[in-house]
Amino acid sequence: MDWFWNLAALVAAYLIGSLSFAVIVSRAMGLADPRSYGSKNPGATNVLRSGRRSAAVATLALDALKGMVPVLAVRLWGGRLGLGEDAAAWVGLAAFVGHLWPVFFGFRGGKGVATAAGVLLAFNPLLGAATLATWLIVAFFTRYSSLAALVAAAFAPFYQALIWGVEPSLIAIALMSLLLVWRHEANIRKLLAGTESRIGQKAAPVRQAAHGHHKGKH
Repeated sequence: MDWFWNLAALVAAYLIGSLSFAVIVSRAMGLADPRSYGSKNPGATNVLRSGRRSAAVATLALDALKGMVPVLAVRLWGGRLGLGEDAAAWVGLAAFVGHLWPVFFGFRGGKGVATAAGVLLAFNPLLGAATLATWLIVAFFTRYSSLAALVAAAFAPFYQALIWGVEPSLIAIALMSLLLVWRHEANIRKLLAGTESRIGQKAAPVRQAAHGHHKGKH
């Protein structure tokens, strides 16, 4: 029956990952769908462009939690069902994949930065902290969320391999990093062209829409 519980854990993690909190939080707060403005990415950085910092913080926290909770659940309760460290690693990857291709939101997901951070923190709090520190340092100095995510994603597998060694989670971490870089393809092009928007920059379409509406009233 181990195969059944492994499969059930993977499916549950994917479904939890499929909760697109950028869209859910925006709807709850009466904001525009984050897939309709800015980068059109349902993630915390794009939600911040709406001008509502509280919505972005809520999105960030919930997206991280949906990566963290499935892994911790397997670690805490999976043993009695025959689920070990291998299962915890793949469950983390499944939650991350759910964020990228959410079944509840037409498979139009985000880039996975916050969810990957949650998964890493659940795998190993020190690894998560080291990766987050890398993101913060790059983001602080460049103000580019995407560049910070790319650098952090590149470093995460190396931190794991060099400091903690080859564990079951290493393959999952490497796959998450590759997927995260791939999802940032458009951002990489913008960074190279010098057109990437910086952290906290408001979404022009939202302002233009509001301006156009205002002009119409007059």
